Amino acid sequence: MQYEHRCFFFIADYHSLTTQPTPASLHQNAKQVLIEYLAAGIDPDAATLYLQSDVPEVAELYLLLNMNAYMGELERCTSFKEKVRKHPDNVNAGLLTYPVLMAADILLHRANKVPVGKDQEQHLEMARTFANRFNRLYKTTYFPEPFAYHFEGELVKIPGLDGSTKMGKSEGAGNAVFLADEPSVIRKKVMAAVTDSGPAGEGQEMSQGVKNLFALLKVLSPKETYEFYFEKYQAGIIRYGDMKKQLAEDIIVMTTPIRERIMELASNEAYIAQVARHGAEKARESARKTIQEVREIIGFKTI
Repeated sequence: MQYEHRCFFFIADYHSLTTQPTPASLHQNAKQVLIEYLAAGIDPDAATLYLQSDVPEVAELYLLLNMNAYMGELERCTSFKEKVRKHPDNVNAGLLTYPVLMAADILLHRANKVPVGKDQEQHLEMARTFANRFNRLYKTTYFPEPFAYHFEGELVKIPGLDGSTKMGKSEGAGNAVFLADEPSVIRKKVMAAVTDSGPAGEGQEMSQGVKNLFALLKVLSPKETYEFYFEKYQAGIIRYGDMKKQLAEDIIVMTTPIRERIMELASNEAYIAQVARHGAEKARESARKTIQEVREIIGFKTI
C-alpha cells in the first residue's frame, strides 16, 4: 500500500489523553507504537509516519470541525455509549468529541482511503458527515469523502481474548496480544482466553468467547487448521485447550519476526528520533497547506 499510494500513518497520542495517562506513560507508549509501526513494515521514506502531537494543525482543524458537530449525533455514537458504560467516572469531553478528532486526522491530509477495522465504520461515516457538512456550509467541494480501505473485500474486526468483541491496548492486558509479547506471555494469555463448558446444543448459538477464538484462528492460522477445529466443534468433540495451544503457536509464528525487529529498533534511539522528526516535517507540510486553505474558505483573513 505505501508504495502505491501517498500514505500517512500516525501515533494517536492526543486521542490517548481521554484515558488520562501519566506524562511518562504517554511518552513511552507513543515511542513504543512508533517502534512497532516500523517493525511491522512501515517505511518512513515511502510513507509519512508521525506523532499526532507533533502536528499542531490537527488541533486547529479539530476545533473548526467541532463548531459544526452536534451534541445529539456525538451522544448517539456507539463507541461513546460503550465508554460511558465501562468508565462512568471518566466521561470527558474528549470522549464525546473523539469522532471529530478522528475526522480531523483524516481530513487534515484530505484522505479518501482510510485503512481501518470494522469497529471504526461508524467513526468513518461521521468523518464523511463532517466533510460533507463543511462543503455544504461553505459552498465548496474542498474535502473529499473518506472511505474504508481494505485488502480482501471486507473490513476485519479482531475480537478480544476476554470475550469482548474488540481487541485493543485500552481494553486491558488480558484482552490483547501485543506485538512485543514474548512467546511465554502469548501462550499464557491465549490459554486464559474465555471459552465455555463445551459446544452448544443443537439450535444454540456459539458463545462469544468461542466465537472470538474461531475469529482469531481464521485470521492467524492456515485455512486447514481453522476447518479442522470447526469440524470438531460441530461434531461436539472439540477440546478448547488443544485449539488454544494451536492458536498460540500460530500467533507466535506471526509475531516473532516483528518482536525481534522491535528489540533491534528499541536500542537505536537516534534512528527513532530521526524518524519522528522527519515524519513531523512531512506531515506539517501537508497540514499547513490544508489549514491555510480551510481558513480562507471559512473567511479568516489578515486585517
